[in-house]
Amino acid sequence: MSIDIKHHTVQANGIRQHYLDAGKGAPVVLLHGFPETNFAWRFQIPELAKHYRVIAPDLRGYGETDKPAGGYDKRNMARDLVELLKVLDIPKIALVGHDRGARVATRFAKDYPELLDRLVVMDNVPTRIVAREFSPALAKSYWFFIFNQVPDLPEALISGREDLWLRHLFSDWCYNPLAIEGKAFDTYVQAYRRPGALRGAMSDYRAITEDVEQDKVDAEIKIACPTLALWGEDFHAVGKMFDMAKIWSEMASDLRTAPIAQAGHLPQEEQPERVNEALLDFLLGWKG
Repeated sequence: MSIDIKHHTVQANGIRQHYLDAGKGAPVVLLHGFPETNFAWRFQIPELAKHYRVIAPDLRGYGETDKPAGGYDKRNMARDLVELLKVLDIPKIALVGHDRGARVATRFAKDYPELLDRLVVMDNVPTRIVAREFSPALAKSYWFFIFNQVPDLPEALISGREDLWLRHLFSDWCYNPLAIEGKAFDTYVQAYRRPGALRGAMSDYRAITEDVEQDKVDAEIKIACPTLALWGEDFHAVGKMFDMAKIWSEMASDLRTAPIAQAGHLPQEEQPERVNEALLDFLLGWKG
C-alpha cells in the first residue's frame, strides 16, 4: 500500500509551521524531539497512515518551521499545536511526543485535556523531575541541558561542525552507535546547517526555567487520558538511570508502559517495528 505524504505550511500562533500529512481517519499527531525534525517519524508515518490521518509538524525552532527569537516555553509550544489544529479544523487528537516533543505533549495534555483522547510519551523524563533529581551523576549524562542554555556559545562552537556534534549525540544516545548514518545522518546535518536552526534548538532548552515553573503549578494534577510511556531500555540517561514506570505513574493516572529492548534514546528510529507495534496496539479503538 503506497502512502502519499504531503508537505504543508500554514500560519498558526504567529509563526509559519511546516508539517507532514498522510492517511485518512482519526487524527494522530507526532511531535519529534532533539536533535531531530519530523524526519524522525519516517518509519512510523507510512504504517500509522494505513489506519489514521497522521500529522507530523516540525516544532517551533526546528526543521522547516519558523525559528523566532522567543516563545519556546512549553505552554506556548503547546499553543502552537492548538492553533495548528484550529487551522486544520481538527477538534480532538491522539498525540505522540518524543523527547522535547513529549515535553510539549505533556503540557498540551495538562492545558488542553478536552482536545486529547490518548497520549504517548517516548523516552522522556519530565522536565520538572529532571530538575528535582539533578545531581553530579545526572549532570554527566544531561550535560547538554546546561550547555545548550549558555547564550550564543553553542551556536559559535557547533557552527561548521554540525556533523561532529550530531555524530557524538547519535552515537552516544543509540544502542547501535551507527543506527543513524548515511542519508538519514546527512539529512539531520543539513537541517542544522540552515540559518537559525542551531539557535532554534538551543532556544528550546533556554526555556527550561520557565518550563519548570509552569510544571510546578499543576504538578499534583495527573494526566487523565490513557497514557503510554515508551522508552529505550538501553539509554544511559533514561531507561538505565530512572524507574520510568514509577516516574510516569506520578504523572498519569491511566498508564501503560512499553520498554523497548536494544534501543537507546531514539527507539522510533532504532527499533521501528517494535515501536510501531506498540503504537498501533495503543491506538486501537481511536475513531476520532
